[in-house]
Formats: sequence, C-alpha cells, structure tokens
Amino acid sequence: MPLTQDQRAQIAEARQGVKMTLRAVSEGMESHLYNAHEVLDHGFVRVIDYMGNDDAIVQAARVSYGAGTKHVQNDEGLIRYLMRHWHSTPFEMCEVKLHVKLPVFVARQWIRHRTANVNEYSARYSILDREFYIPEPDQLAAQSVVNNQGRGEALQGAEAARVLEMLKSDAGRAFDNYESMLNQEGQQGLARELARMNLPMNTYTQWYWKIDLHNLFHFLRLRADAHAQYEIRVYADAIAACVRDWVPHAFAAFEDYRMGGVTLSGKALAVIKRKLAGEVVTQETSGMSKGEWREFEEALK
Repeated sequence: MPLTQDQRAQIAEARQGVKMTLRAVSEGMESHLYNAHEVLDHGFVRVIDYMGNDDAIVQAARVSYGAGTKHVQNDEGLIRYLMRHWHSTPFEMCEVKLHVKLPVFVARQWIRHRTANVNEYSARYSILDREFYIPEPDQLAAQSVVNNQGRGEALQGAEAARVLEMLKSDAGRAFDNYESMLNQEGQQGLARELARMNLPMNTYTQWYWKIDLHNLFHFLRLRADAHAQYEIRVYADAIAACVRDWVPHAFAAFEDYRMGGVTLSGKALAVIKRKLAGEVVTQETSGMSKGEWREFEEALK
C-alpha cells in the first residue's frame, strides 16, 4: 500500500491543526489539503500548500483591491474570456505545492515540464525503499505498430505472466545488490550516490513539486489527455480532481477550451468554411498532408 499506518496518522494529525488566516482560501482545496490520493501500486499525490482561488484570478485581471465583482456570473465570464483568449498572467497568480510519490521513469518524463520548482528525495543522502512499480496485467501491452510512442494490444496469457515475472525478479535482484553494496561485511560499503545507479527505472522516488495554475493547466492538457502514457496520466487525473475543487470556474473553462477544444490551422479552418458552403472537400483538394487530414478528421469526430 502507498501509505503506512504511521503516515496516515501523521496526515490526520496535520489536518487537525487548524489555524486562523486572513488570506483567501478555497473550501474545495481545503478538503484535499495533506490528504494522500493513492496512485498506481505504491504512489500518491498530496496537496501540501496552495495560494489563491478563482477570485484571485479575477482580482489580478482587474488589478482590483477587492475580490472582483459582486456578481459571480460576471467573474465566471471573465475567467472564460481569459481562458478563451489565451491570457496567462492572471492564472499565474494561483500556485500549488504537491508531494508526489512516483516511479523514476515517470519522474523523468514529468520533469520535462520545466516551469515548476522541484525538490526530489536524494538517494545520495538517504537509502531508497524497496518499492517498485509493477503494472497490472491489463497495462502490459505490445508496442503500437502505428505510434512509436504508444501501446498496442495487451499481452495475453503466458507472455503476460513471463513479463510480469521478469519485472518482479529483476527489480528484487537489483535491490538485493543495492543493499549488499551499501552493507559490505567487515568493510565500508559503497557510497550511496554510486550504489543507486544499479536500481531499475521502476523504483519509486518522491518529490515536492510547486507550480502556478497557468503552467499546471499546460501539464494537465498534455498528461491528462487520453493519448498520454497511462502511468503519468493517472497522476494527472488525480491532480485534476484537486484542481477542479480548488478553482472550479477556471477548471470548467480549461475543460471547455483546452481539453474539450481543438486548435485549427488556417487550412483546416478554410476546409470547414468550404464544407459549410456545401463543397465536397477531400484530402487531395484540402491542401493538407495525409497526416494533417487524418488528425483533422479525428478532431471532427
């Protein structure tokens, strides 16, 4: 399990330490504060701290001294306008700090989002836990034949069992050797910063990750997408559930204009206008490449 009983007790104790504040809070986010949302077999996402709410976005956009207008509908409309026209600065007024436990290979994909502040658990100073990500059988899939970055059909029967056994045995053997190198009998063990290099990519690490809402929306647009790798997508889904409660108006606009919308090229827009005028347009007459046309048709579906 991702959390021990001691860790659960620590979270419960932290949530009991209620403090008075004059700063703006989000009731929805308060319900998530410190709680661990379990992800994969040993991972989790926790909200450690946050700043701002929907009102902070409105306040920054109007540069006002209050919480925006008194009319919620007007504030919601402004947030939708800001999202629709790709404004960024007002959304940067909100920030969140997360505690994330995740496999190393997911972390290496995640860290490509360079607009966050990150502090990771150091295996130079501390010894890692014997915890590895082992996929569920339905997540063991063959390489896609049409997408170099994607998965194809799930492995079945003996082949799936063989792969699972290799993942488990290789990870266990690597960690045994890691511990052995650290604890040489009768002599000083290998330095932790060197011993760690023998561990597999499915070893779990942890970090604190702080990011503003504008850049978090960019992360979610890519990583919560159905085409994203499953192992990072489930983390993005857990974060999205927290963001939905934190800034409901901003998240609704994000879902509508970013997750539920598409960006059209000039050629694609011209094709739609021609179709609306009753013209039959094909890939050959569209001016688009085969790849562009395929993506265009998928978007329209």
